[in-house]
Amino acid sequence: MTTRSDAVISSFSRVCGAKLIVFAGLALGWEAAAEETHQIRPVGEVETVHEGFAFTEGPAVTGDGTLYFTDIPNSTIHRVATNGTLSVFTDKSNHANGLWYLGEGQMLACEMDGAVVRYSLETGERTVLIDQHDGARFNACNDLVPDDAGGLYFTDPLFRAPTPLPQEVQAVYYLAADGNVSRVTGDIAAPNGIGLSPDGETLYVIPSQQSDMLAYDVAGPGKLQDGRVFCTLQQPEGKTGTGGDGMTLDIEGNLYITTNLGVEIVSPDGRQLGLVRFPQQPANVTFGGPEFKTLIVTARTGVYQVAMPIAGLR
Repeated sequence: MTTRSDAVISSFSRVCGAKLIVFAGLALGWEAAAEETHQIRPVGEVETVHEGFAFTEGPAVTGDGTLYFTDIPNSTIHRVATNGTLSVFTDKSNHANGLWYLGEGQMLACEMDGAVVRYSLETGERTVLIDQHDGARFNACNDLVPDDAGGLYFTDPLFRAPTPLPQEVQAVYYLAADGNVSRVTGDIAAPNGIGLSPDGETLYVIPSQQSDMLAYDVAGPGKLQDGRVFCTLQQPEGKTGTGGDGMTLDIEGNLYITTNLGVEIVSPDGRQLGLVRFPQQPANVTFGGPEFKTLIVTARTGVYQVAMPIAGLR
């Protein structure tokens, strides 16, 4: 038997429930709007820097704004002056991939023929820093990042490597300031891009053969711990397990990861902040240009750039 008080309670519940639904909808709308405000988007149009290469990689910008990048199949490192003029820095790069400008006229390069080297940008002189571990050559050194202790981390996947793999595994290595080299991770599915957080306390590793991107706490130079997944990349329609390639960071610690879809922007805590698309699939990425706010991307046969709202990490 339904009493009058039951009916009143039922009516009250229906009204309040409806209001709660409306309120919840508004709240979700506000939340979505808040999320929208945290998106990072270009502030200009994508522009072509140069085209007509075999496969571009490894963009790096010097203090005066000169851009260097690699053309792997042609074993060439190109240079683009601030006025846009293109020239060849070397056509004997041993299939160099990732580059890193050290300052003071020096640049590091990962050679896929199995070495990490340093160039003098003034003379072109090449110095081998390391080319083997435990008596065997590296697989195919890919990308690198220096730390504040004078050492550097570099990835060593399988691309262009001899078979069977000389190192047997695909991993990250650390070259200390004293010249000693150590393997600092276990086997990874094609470790590719690599970067350090602005405070130097987190190392990011971008595998190419899995969708989960990795992060490690840096306990000291060449000492990693607490390896974990920090984000999972968006996947192209109909595909799963596709990974990343290169990466760079901005001054706020956000990551810019090149993927099958473009450049995916991810916060340090793994939130998706945006996706920048380019005419071709990007391989690697860096910052340059005025105020260091120009995103420069090497993408298959071309090099592209686009203005962004946040400066890159120098």
